[in-house]
Amino acid sequence: MTRLKIGKHTFDSSQKTFVMGVLNVTPDSFSDGGKFNTEKEAVSYAKQLVKYGADIIDIGGESTRPGAKAVNATDELKRVLPVIEQVVDEIDVPLSIDTYKSRVAEKAIDAGAVLVNDITAMQGDPRMVNVIANHNVHVCLMHMKGNPQTMQLSPEYDDLIHEIRLFLKERAEYAQFHEIQKDHILFDPGIGFGKRTGRGVEDNCDILHHLSLLKKDGYPVLIGTSRKTFIGNISGGTNLLPPQNRLEGSLASACIAAYNGADIIRVHDVKETRRALDVIDCILGKSTKVKNEHVRRVQ
Repeated sequence: MTRLKIGKHTFDSSQKTFVMGVLNVTPDSFSDGGKFNTEKEAVSYAKQLVKYGADIIDIGGESTRPGAKAVNATDELKRVLPVIEQVVDEIDVPLSIDTYKSRVAEKAIDAGAVLVNDITAMQGDPRMVNVIANHNVHVCLMHMKGNPQTMQLSPEYDDLIHEIRLFLKERAEYAQFHEIQKDHILFDPGIGFGKRTGRGVEDNCDILHHLSLLKKDGYPVLIGTSRKTFIGNISGGTNLLPPQNRLEGSLASACIAAYNGADIIRVHDVKETRRALDVIDCILGKSTKVKNEHVRRVQ
């Protein structure tokens, strides 16, 4: 059983698999770039995500798709800060800031974020570890080879799962050495971030298949497969399916991730994913939703 307290909320993954809803306030994200560029649109969408079943909202102001250009902290803050400041008073779920910059993280935390989702595992900014420790918030450490500009050029692994585990454990030790509490750390193996796909080797599928090995390290695991390229490669036959046509594959990968022990699933399609996970959770014996209701007969 994994119990995780983020902000004022307690997450018990023996009861359900949790959903992190993606809110990108960017013009160039691979799937939903430009959809929520105004504060009003972003806040409205955050409320909708919660209505559909999001347990956490992950707000990002910089695209990290393969080849994406870096954004400076000032521009990133202009995108995310007004949204966080509004959303924190209008929804009752924890807010996560998707950033690897300490300045952005600190301002976001001051505004109400309680989780830092750092794709560099705090390697991208030497001040990040101190910001997280000093503010006593949670951090999600992700595995990535290179950076968004280089990560898909030629990733290579001798032992994929072993290398991911070693990296994440080392980063967790680094975090704890700098006084971040162990129970404030989450792991993300980095689906789609420097992983091979589309040429006969599907690293992302191997990660999902062997997810139980990552769980052995004792940290809650967050998985983000939603609309990723590997789904487009697998489901598209000889043609790459575009992101908007990857729902079925995203749901399949979310379900197998949950079945293999993922605690939180990061997704764009919250409503559909929540419905699918409700079934998986029931199969796994997690669901409290059906345990406390009378069985209904189907005529």
